[in-house]
Amino acid sequence: MAAARRWALALARASVPVALGLLLWVAMAGGEQDRQQTLKALPEASPEILDQRRRHNELIMAALREAAETDENVARRAVPWRK
Repeated sequence: MAAARRWALALARASVPVALGLLLWVAMAGGEQDRQQTLKALPEASPEILDQRRRHNELIMAALREAAETDENVARRAVPWRK
């Protein structure tokens, strides 16, 4: 009888951290959904802003491509080097 009582007590003690972890996980998962909804509603997600970012990324990739294809140190160029 004493062995069963010790086993039950050990099981109860082990279940506390598991239950706490589960509660924290559920709390964080709910916050993640709210964060996703907030990000979708931001004005930065407008098509105009996304087009501007896409164009900016294209310019950066063109500059990186040019730097990779040449032996010249493009970092030493004069400041207005944009195309």
